[in-house]
Amino acid sequence: MRCPQHALMVAQTYPLYKVKWINYDEPSLITLQSKLTILSMDYTKLASQGSVEKTAEALKKRGFIPVVVENAKEAFDTIKKLIPQGASVMNGSSVTLEEIGFVDHLKSGAHGWNNLHEAVLKEGDKEKRAHLRKHSVVSDYYLGSVHAVTEGGELIIASNTGSQLPHLAYTSPNLILVVSTQKIVPDLDAAFERLEKHVIPLEDEHMKKLYGMGTQHNKTTILHGESSSTKRAATVILVKEKLGF
Repeated sequence: MRCPQHALMVAQTYPLYKVKWINYDEPSLITLQSKLTILSMDYTKLASQGSVEKTAEALKKRGFIPVVVENAKEAFDTIKKLIPQGASVMNGSSVTLEEIGFVDHLKSGAHGWNNLHEAVLKEGDKEKRAHLRKHSVVSDYYLGSVHAVTEGGELIIASNTGSQLPHLAYTSPNLILVVSTQKIVPDLDAAFERLEKHVIPLEDEHMKKLYGMGTQHNKTTILHGESSSTKRAATVILVKEKLGF
């Protein structure tokens, strides 16, 4: 009988694996890095200061007017300074606008603006309401938010009916978009990932609670830039606070 310290040693063999080195060209490497970033993204985390600065600079280069603020109150105060007395105002359905206090302020009537949204909702006649809604697309100011903004300065907005898209693309001469910095993503691929995996499920749940029916992603608009020839003022207020989805 062998003592434990003199027990027979049995060698084990392990397979050898070859490691293949892959040289990626620059476009492929960027794509790979983007996909890895998407997999690790937290869609509710506020962007870093560096990311905010990069995004603001990119927005400026694309013809937008970036304004960076610390919180919801500063965003609301900025809006009140931007819109003059007597201007006609239209806004899209937006949790962000609700959270900063803009929607309640608009409903209060204590602002001196021409609230076109209120006029549409108050009209009881179906045909007249449709007429008012049609003419509201040329409001002096349109306010809303976006579902994602890239560090390259592109803005992504999804819609069910598309009612807000004319304002966003062209018809309103003054555009004000309030965007939490949690919506900043590296690129368009990440923007669509954020939209499909994070925003739409939350928006669907939100709409079911409000109206008993969900939403659908039927239309998408990407604002790549603002042409100087239109003389439009497209202001993007980046807020360093969690707002909206």
